[in-house]
Amino acid sequence: MSFSSKLTPVALSLALVAGFSLPSAVMASGGGSGPAVQYVAPGKIGEIVVNPYKIAPLTAIIKNGGYELKDASVRIVPKAGGQEIAYKVSNKALRTYAGIPVFGLYPDYNNKVEVSYTYIYNGKETRVEKEVYTMYAPAVYTPVNGSMAQHHNMFETEVVKVDPEFKDRLYLINNFLSTAPKQGRVVWNNPTGGALEWNYYPQNAILDTKGEVRWYMHVEPIYDPETIYRSGIMMGFHQNPDGAFTFGYGQRYAKYDLMGREIFNRRLPDGYADFSHALDPAQNGHLFLRVSNADYRRPDGKRVHTVRDVIAEVDQNGQVVDDFRLYDILDPYRDNVIKAMDQGAVCLNIDATKSGHTLSAAELAAMDKNDQFGDIAGVGPGRNWAHVNSVDYDPSDDSIIISSRHQSAVVKIGRDKKVKWILASPEGWRGELAKKVLTPVDANGNKIKCEGSKCEGGFDWTWTQHTGWRIDSKSDKNVFYLSVFDNGDARGMEQPPLPDMKYSRAVIYKIDQNKMTVQQIWEYGKERGFEWYSPITSLVEYQTDKNSVMVYSATASLIMKEFNTKAPNPVINEFKWGAKEPSVEIRIKSSLGYQAMPVSLEKAFDLK
Repeated sequence: MSFSSKLTPVALSLALVAGFSLPSAVMASGGGSGPAVQYVAPGKIGEIVVNPYKIAPLTAIIKNGGYELKDASVRIVPKAGGQEIAYKVSNKALRTYAGIPVFGLYPDYNNKVEVSYTYIYNGKETRVEKEVYTMYAPAVYTPVNGSMAQHHNMFETEVVKVDPEFKDRLYLINNFLSTAPKQGRVVWNNPTGGALEWNYYPQNAILDTKGEVRWYMHVEPIYDPETIYRSGIMMGFHQNPDGAFTFGYGQRYAKYDLMGREIFNRRLPDGYADFSHALDPAQNGHLFLRVSNADYRRPDGKRVHTVRDVIAEVDQNGQVVDDFRLYDILDPYRDNVIKAMDQGAVCLNIDATKSGHTLSAAELAAMDKNDQFGDIAGVGPGRNWAHVNSVDYDPSDDSIIISSRHQSAVVKIGRDKKVKWILASPEGWRGELAKKVLTPVDANGNKIKCEGSKCEGGFDWTWTQHTGWRIDSKSDKNVFYLSVFDNGDARGMEQPPLPDMKYSRAVIYKIDQNKMTVQQIWEYGKERGFEWYSPITSLVEYQTDKNSVMVYSATASLIMKEFNTKAPNPVINEFKWGAKEPSVEIRIKSSLGYQAMPVSLEKAFDLK
């Protein structure tokens, strides 16, 4: 008979107090400070914890096992013909994660992971080279929305071209399910309006240049579409200098690192609502959030939530340093672009029944006499008159640059809330704002002839554009390089005779801020025609590390009348500076895209 079976519960307790020992299997059930550690420890140091922070299933931490670690590196052994992921891990990161962070596991696969490190025990340093761990990572999980437009679990990809210089790229994809699998039925009613009902389910993943998913965000621990303050579209991703990502969704803005570790996840300050599209981590340490006024009293006395027309600047503690109320800075009743837009796709508010329709002056006037407020194209505060979809901070003169889709305008605004310049067709601007419209010039500085909204010499304005961003490394106080995705709807203040005559462009402009002139120095996309046309969303961003331009035509091939049955096919392109043809082309099939960008593992893990 075993030792334990001879003892009553009382006697067993007394025996433990008296100093008797029990077999290790019994002791492993727990201890005085809580349950025992049950993770597998197959190597020379500690345990393996897969998905340590619950939202990044293709990551793991090899715990330090109680040793001090230093000088670590990680290599994910690629599949046959696959892309290698290898990176150094700083001592700072080793301390932060209490072990070695593992990033980039293949889903539904037994991964081979090589780690090298030095561990210190009793003052002695031991070097370990290329210790191999086998780690299974689970399959990618995506909720099912029941739509015929959903064809695949996460992303189906086609790699068309990757030049050798770009073979090490990893791209963060910020996409959505075209229809949310779960949806809360809520609207703001006190005051009325806003954009609370606007929602799509997030699909955030990192692709390698072979088209493989190497990371994705399992959002459910931090996201609930049926809860007002935990729902909304995840947008505005940027990788910060510390390697972590900032983004926002609905009534929240957040910062998480690539391992899924939460740095902060905060509600918007009380006076603001309905974050979407843009969050800029500025050089001054502040965050610029594209939000709305949660309670605005119009000149006619009506109280409303405004729609996508406020920039709030918050500091590291979440306190509001300043805000830019665009209905006071710009003209919320300039309606030229709004009347020319295709009402079937007002950004992601896609309504197939309105495809090809435009708004008349009479319809806009009638709208402003009623109480119809909210996320609808119209004029005046409380309606979607501005639709700001990007914000960028310029540290050279303490100003911001905003992209207003429904004004087809990129605008620079100073700290004094005065407009410095406007990149847009001159049609419809009045008073002092009309004086701020930039003058197009050619490479020799000669003025280009323009009539209305159309110019000679290949120059064009941007139309319902996205991502009006400053290229910091090439700009100074006078010369300003601007990257923009020119979506192309309402081009020339009109709709073309046939829908398939539309096209989008990636554009780089050079602005002389003293002379108030603008030169178009590079474009791409016109030659791709309708198959590359993205009526909404998308991105153009300069990449310093490779002197390149990243372009994401995020809703390419979207046919609005077929939106519920056929999702778009986004296209990733990356160009060497000035090149006419891309060095990278990766196509994503049947997915509603927003933005994409390269990811730096050096920033994420080699922390200084």
